[in-house]
Amino acid sequence: MEQRSLPVPPGLAGERADAALAKLLGFSRTFAQSVLADGGVELDGVALGKSDRLAEGGWLSIEWTEPKGPEVVPVDVPELGIIYDDEDLVVVDKPAGVAAHPSIGWTGPTVLGALAGAGYRIATSGPPERQGIVHRLDAGTSGLMVVAKSERAYSLLKRAFKDREVHKIYHAVVQGHPDPSAGTVEGAIGRAPGNEWKFAVTSDGKPSITHYETVEAYPYATLLEIELETGRTHQIRVHMSAQRHPCVGDAMYGADPSLSERLGLDRQWLHAKRLGFRHPGTGLPVEFESEYPADLAHALNVLDV
Repeated sequence: MEQRSLPVPPGLAGERADAALAKLLGFSRTFAQSVLADGGVELDGVALGKSDRLAEGGWLSIEWTEPKGPEVVPVDVPELGIIYDDEDLVVVDKPAGVAAHPSIGWTGPTVLGALAGAGYRIATSGPPERQGIVHRLDAGTSGLMVVAKSERAYSLLKRAFKDREVHKIYHAVVQGHPDPSAGTVEGAIGRAPGNEWKFAVTSDGKPSITHYETVEAYPYATLLEIELETGRTHQIRVHMSAQRHPCVGDAMYGADPSLSERLGLDRQWLHAKRLGFRHPGTGLPVEFESEYPADLAHALNVLDV
């Protein structure tokens, strides 16, 4: 148990307790709220709630337990497809609802947990909860991921992704019809103001480039083939939403819920279709492809009626 006792700093007088605690001790806003909810913060002997304000001249008493870091938990995920496997790497076909690796706040299955549960040994390079991970897919996005099994593969694949030498092709169904039907979206991406989980095109974000072209147009939506030049978190979802063509089913980024319901979607229509890179062991180019999972194929069939 950690403890701190101190006067309210002048610069934090009048601040909400959760925001003040985050600034004072470097907590995430979510963890600060958890500490407050557990009764771990008192002002002059009175427990504070997350929206209470700090009074100037008051005395803070804070108690908290350091959160455990996320851990890889072996789990059986029979839906996880193994596309390719050798001594250097394994290419998986990730189903929706599975995160790439453990993280704070995620309680569902992970690719690393599924591989551990199936007896795979992964590279030990990288942070403990992300060992072997050289790139990621959102939990709600299905499709191809490569995971390093050897330390050599981890180093070379990480460098290839950083140097933009990996060929990443996604298919997405977006609302409406982008005009022009093929083009490039450029917009720096950063965290959306006031939202811990959402991203947006922002002036101070990281440069991001998305290329797209139309595969097929439907009455209310368009199937796009998308190539990423950069690999920012939620990049396709953010860029297409910024063009007013959000991915169908993507409630976080403005998708029409009535269309999502009609198509039977409870996640974004977004699939990592093809993945190509130089094999870190042989140096030869390799490319892998994934078929649409059942929910995405069903949505296309409904659109085609």
